[in-house]
Amino acid sequence: MSRIAETFDALRRRHRKGLIPFFTAGDPHPSLTVPLMHALVQAGADVLELGVPFSDPMAEGPVIQRACERALAFDIGLEDVLAMVHHFRQADPRTPVVLMGYANPIEHMGIEPFAAAAAQAGVDGVIVVDYPPQEAEALNAALERVGLDMVFLLAPTSTEARMKEVGRMGRGFSYYVSLKGVTGASHIDTGEVAQRLALIRRHVKLPMGVGFGIRDAQTARAVASVADAVIIGSKVIQEMAAVPREEAVEAARRLIADIRQALDQPL
Repeated sequence: MSRIAETFDALRRRHRKGLIPFFTAGDPHPSLTVPLMHALVQAGADVLELGVPFSDPMAEGPVIQRACERALAFDIGLEDVLAMVHHFRQADPRTPVVLMGYANPIEHMGIEPFAAAAAQAGVDGVIVVDYPPQEAEALNAALERVGLDMVFLLAPTSTEARMKEVGRMGRGFSYYVSLKGVTGASHIDTGEVAQRLALIRRHVKLPMGVGFGIRDAQTARAVASVADAVIIGSKVIQEMAAVPREEAVEAARRLIADIRQALDQPL
């Protein structure tokens, strides 16, 4: 059983909802990435989703686009991100780490070398935005050989055929994009999310994490009432960008601690 599966199994036994913060590796400064990872775990994160900086992040809104630009200004690439995960693992052998990014850096490194390097670094799962299931067979197989989970995205527009493919290939958890559009959008309709998740669960037996548009404790709590985990990213980055660099880690920690407290209140 993977670290991700073990984490969700423990959450289920404790009747607790998962909290998955996202931020871009290298932003706001490379020296802060590993301390930030530890701070988010201390604040109550169950899984960490670490963005791999990319020059054309097509699924991202302006907040995460700017985070990618800031990280790329420090020349942070995929190999640097893997080194950061390896550093994090020296002190934390338990918390799952999922990389989220795009196909180009993986294909540049090579699918097999990437899978081997990610496993050696201590990565647990991979989300590749522009790898739909029908194009991900090779990467999925390479990750499976080294014990890593491939996490797939589902959206309000996903067909039942796509859901079946995710149910067949996905591992760890599935990521439901709650809104049409890019990250950082708003106006989540929890009732609509609940209906879509009910349909998805007919085909996908993995835990369901919901992201895009979760900006505060109230929204997180509402989404958690119908999902297994909430994923929050743009707001984490915004909180860090709003303060001096030396205060960024604490700003993110405080946000996640507030959301964790809200999620742990009885529904």
